[in-house]
Amino acid sequence: MRPRTLKQKLFLTVSLLVIASGLSISLLVTQRYSASLIQGAVAQAQNITHNLALDAVDKILINDLVALQKLLDDQMRSDPSIAYLFVVKDDRILIHTFSEGVPLNLIKANTLSPPFEEERGHLEKIISDSGERYLDIAWPIFSGKAGMLRLGLSENPYRKRVTSLWLQMSMITLGILLFSLIITHLFIQRITRPLSALKIAAEKIDEGNLDTRVEVKGHEEVNTLASSFNGMIKRLKEYTHRLKDYTQKLEEKNLQLDRAHRQLRTSFDIAKEISALSRLEDVCTYLVQKFRNIVECQHMALLIFSSQKENLFVLSNDGVRTMTGDYVESTLAALQGFDALTFATSDIFKPTPLPADFQSAKQLAIFPFHHERELLGAMLVACPGDCNCVTKDLDIINLIMKQTSGAIKRAANQEEEIRNLRTRIEHSTGYSGIIGKDSKMQIIYKLIEDVAPTDATVLIQGESGTGKELIARAIHRHSPRKNKPFVVINCSAYPATLLESELFGHEKGAFTGAIRRKSGRFEQAHGGTVFLDEIGEIPPSSQIKLLRVLQSQKFERLGGEQTLNVNTRVLAATNKNLIEEVKNGKFREDLFYRLNVIPIDLPPLKKRGNDIPLLARHFLSRFAGEQSKTIQGFSSEAMRLLLDYTWPGNVRELENTIEHATVLTKGTHVEITDLPPVLRKAELNNNNRMSRTTILENEKKLLQDVLEQCGWNKKMAAVRLGISRSTLYGKLKKYRINKPTIH
Repeated sequence: MRPRTLKQKLFLTVSLLVIASGLSISLLVTQRYSASLIQGAVAQAQNITHNLALDAVDKILINDLVALQKLLDDQMRSDPSIAYLFVVKDDRILIHTFSEGVPLNLIKANTLSPPFEEERGHLEKIISDSGERYLDIAWPIFSGKAGMLRLGLSENPYRKRVTSLWLQMSMITLGILLFSLIITHLFIQRITRPLSALKIAAEKIDEGNLDTRVEVKGHEEVNTLASSFNGMIKRLKEYTHRLKDYTQKLEEKNLQLDRAHRQLRTSFDIAKEISALSRLEDVCTYLVQKFRNIVECQHMALLIFSSQKENLFVLSNDGVRTMTGDYVESTLAALQGFDALTFATSDIFKPTPLPADFQSAKQLAIFPFHHERELLGAMLVACPGDCNCVTKDLDIINLIMKQTSGAIKRAANQEEEIRNLRTRIEHSTGYSGIIGKDSKMQIIYKLIEDVAPTDATVLIQGESGTGKELIARAIHRHSPRKNKPFVVINCSAYPATLLESELFGHEKGAFTGAIRRKSGRFEQAHGGTVFLDEIGEIPPSSQIKLLRVLQSQKFERLGGEQTLNVNTRVLAATNKNLIEEVKNGKFREDLFYRLNVIPIDLPPLKKRGNDIPLLARHFLSRFAGEQSKTIQGFSSEAMRLLLDYTWPGNVRELENTIEHATVLTKGTHVEITDLPPVLRKAELNNNNRMSRTTILENEKKLLQDVLEQCGWNKKMAAVRLGISRSTLYGKLKKYRINKPTIH
């Protein structure tokens, strides 16, 4: 039935609007609540998965499946919304929480494909055969090396909450609608009552009843309606002009509101992105990039203080530099009185090493930023003119600085902690100037501590470049003779005719060119330590005199008759096998045993591969400081090449390699192209050799490995290999594999 009267139309229209708006609001609130619940569930599930993956790494790597099962069961009990948990590694289920086994279709429903560039999971929405919905998250454990963690979160609790909310909203909305309709009905009935009376009178006049009168209270309003019309037209023109002014002002207000909205949204987006960054350099770099999109002046720098105001981090186009001491104090004093935007010249930061663009700028715009009233630092903008490019965007800059101050403080604290931790690690991975934490080096450090307090003769053996002189200096530095001379004699640097003179000295006229008396190295080292480097190169004639010095601490100068007594400790080093030299008659046996009281064998660098990163970073830090370069480290490819190289020249070759790379590096990290060509060539040759490995060689190696694992039990080895014993014997004869003889 269509409405006929204005009252019915108004009532129907208002009713429809009220009902539609109420239902729309209910559905919108329910939908948004549902979306927020799902988003919260996804975030919660990802957080749980990430934490479980971190906790599960150690347990998987040590194959502690019982602890891993307990970890998953505890998580299931602590969170009822979790439907299942299981770990997949190499297409094999390590552990799960299903009572009747893992469904096969579930395993392939959500997978991750290597390579895993970063620790991120993958979300899939899964519907079971019974119609239940799950949020399934696959998360790589230890970059996929330890497997993949799968977590299923049931959507039923969240859907029940949404349904409950919808029912509540519907009941509340229904009550509000009923109340609104009653009020609307009464209101419409009241305001349409004069119109209804006028309608009845108009119908009577239309029928010809001209005597009809409408008795309406306040009829003077109707009488004055006509006279008021002209006045209304006049005022309407005035109102139109005013409305234009109001409209223009309103548009300006809308523009300002839109600009404020965009600024607020930009600041929130920046704060959200920065909160996901952990490194101070990443936070500051992202912040500077955003400011460059806002401000026309492109030369910017960030000054960030550490929590204790001991360090100052200066970030610019040149990277991140860390300042200490007077730089920190002078910069802190310059910024201490600034609470808002300030303009100054570059002289105010004269002690602070700012980039060249700032030194030549006419003015600097200084934006100090605080966190909980604590000065964190400042952003500097180099202005070529009067800094108009900054003042017009001052509000958005201040808003962004306030929004991101907490993230900057967190990143600065983390950077300081990382630097302190790195310093402590570097100090704990060496001994008396020797860099290395390998177990072989730890044994040598302990041996130095035991030997240094004594006067025992030490023979240091090792390949060239392994640091034999460093060991000798460490022994001297920790000995009671540390305040006495430490004299180094390179026995291979002198011919046989001059070595004795160098060791024991000579009298005037002892030989041609001996124009005065000269003290020998043993005499110079009286009370201290003599280090005989390359002792294997000493000629036989000098070996006899050296043996006497070791036995009696007495000797005569070359060409002299006076016997001199000395009190020296002798340390010797060689890269030769002295036992073989003794067998070949090139080195005296009695001298060898006199020197070999305490032997120290230095391992080659290739046998202490864990020390290569420590040594490389140590040399890089030293050479970068000498050359005034900001190099933060090595790329992963460059470090892999350093680890794969055999280092025939040992630590000395590594040191020269890092110096070569430091000179050539242009960026903040050493790349493969910065390393010497010999390393890249060795890598290429190694790959070629690996590619030429034949199937026969692999089969021979497999046989040897299985036999060793089975203790050379051929029956057990044949079973493990899946071949008969006769076939195994035939292959052993073919490859001439025999059980090694134990002497």
